[in-house]
Amino acid sequence: MEGWQRAFVLHGRPYSETSLLLDLFTENEGRVRVLAKGARARRSNLKGALQPFTPLLVRWGGRGEVKTLRNAEPVSLALPLHGALLYSGLYVNELLMRVLEFETDYSALFFDYLYCLQQLAAAQGSPEPALRRFELALLAHLGYGVDFLHCAGSGQPVSDTMTYRYREEKGFIASLVVDNRSFTGRELQALAAREFPDMETLRAAKRFTRIALKPYLGPRPLKSRELFRQFLPKRYMLPSKGEA
Repeated sequence: MEGWQRAFVLHGRPYSETSLLLDLFTENEGRVRVLAKGARARRSNLKGALQPFTPLLVRWGGRGEVKTLRNAEPVSLALPLHGALLYSGLYVNELLMRVLEFETDYSALFFDYLYCLQQLAAAQGSPEPALRRFELALLAHLGYGVDFLHCAGSGQPVSDTMTYRYREEKGFIASLVVDNRSFTGRELQALAAREFPDMETLRAAKRFTRIALKPYLGPRPLKSRELFRQFLPKRYMLPSKGEA
């Protein structure tokens, strides 16, 4: 890959004495794994630049699974994420690490990711709305198509006051059963619009994205969720219905 691409570091780890092994999310090639030779050396001009949330321009080469980083330049300072917002950014990065295939074009998702980071950096309160919007965007880019606005049984538009139960591969079906997979028509309309005006719609969005992402993530827990629980006050946590 000879041209420059915009990119972010999703994850990095030391490799040998002076190098880094990096997973990048790039604008045109999606997730790419590169070896940054000498990036940890004392005189390296890349030292400190190859960090998550720093907008980069990068070039790499090679034919194997692990490419060689040729050049990297920070476009700007790292987006300012601290506390709960930092852990939220790490969660988004971990999601991409778990679900994206290598070297697959996710150019539209790249801008959803950038927008999510910008929302987190500008957030004055809870990071939850930005996270839910990104999860819904990610599901759409993965091909997880859901009609939030029509009952899968009748085809009729959802009603604000009725309850609908979610069934994989079918959609939302009107039901008298109320459990963790039940949503009101009002909550479904909020999911369709990706706008969450109150705590009820925000909790509903979290319940839905947890259900929908589970097949992609598998049984292995997300490390970033554990960091949230371990290090942040409970006021930052938004439990879904049925969660402790």
